[in-house]
Amino acid sequence: MDFSKIFKTRREQPKAAEAPSHWVKCEACGSLMYKKEVLHQANVCPKCGFHMKISALERINLLSDKDTFISFDENLTPIDPLKFVDKKSYKKRIEEAREKTGRNSALIAGECEIDGIGVQLVVFDFGFMGGSLASVEGEMIVRAAKRAVKKNQGLVIVSASGGARMQESTFSLMQMAKTSAVLTKLSEKNLPFISVLTDPTMGGVSASFAWLGDVIIAEPGALIGFAGQRVIKQTIGAELPEGFQRAEFLLKHGLIDMIVKRGDLKHTIADLLRYFTPCELEAKSDNRRQD
Repeated sequence: MDFSKIFKTRREQPKAAEAPSHWVKCEACGSLMYKKEVLHQANVCPKCGFHMKISALERINLLSDKDTFISFDENLTPIDPLKFVDKKSYKKRIEEAREKTGRNSALIAGECEIDGIGVQLVVFDFGFMGGSLASVEGEMIVRAAKRAVKKNQGLVIVSASGGARMQESTFSLMQMAKTSAVLTKLSEKNLPFISVLTDPTMGGVSASFAWLGDVIIAEPGALIGFAGQRVIKQTIGAELPEGFQRAEFLLKHGLIDMIVKRGDLKHTIADLLRYFTPCELEAKSDNRRQD
């Protein structure tokens, strides 16, 4: 028997795609946990409380009452007004994002009930080109705000974005002003806009509507800011404070209103909607729940 072959033979390691999917490793503390346990905790590490990224659909299921979410504007599709090409054409990137996510844009916008309260809900999908803000996303936010005004409802936007989409250049930057302007219509009707900032909320999104909420909520540990830390450090030529651009730092310096754990987010938003919603609309919600 050739023993050298035995010692030379190495057990083949499973590829990443073949690795067991019933275990999850926390990015923060490194703990290996049973996936069902993590899912039961809304993708929050039960060991250290680290909030893992979740999809837009998971977010909607987490916040909205069961079977109440109705999606709008799914047919809106981005175009390529500048014929933009970097390493790939913009059209190719859109096609890849559509295949990856199964949708046409970085937003899911619709109407639902949160603890029995009717509301317009907009959720960013970071999986679609980094949740970037472009013409279609801006139009969907504007339409959601107008529906809120028409139906006398509050507006909740959950942001998860790298910022404005560079492939649309000025067309994308215009959405910052467009989305910010439409929020005045909600204010005129005394209807609430609740902005929820998740990891990450950066660039043109944080520099426009995301900071204009009547109440600004962040998830624990969320990265929130405009430019990246490396760019800021090079620009000002100074060391940045520890935890700079994290939710806890922003709360300490008065830039956001509260930090809410994911498991408490739905009830917190519902309480805020009740507080800010006009009395006659709250009465209608109470009647719906009784029915």
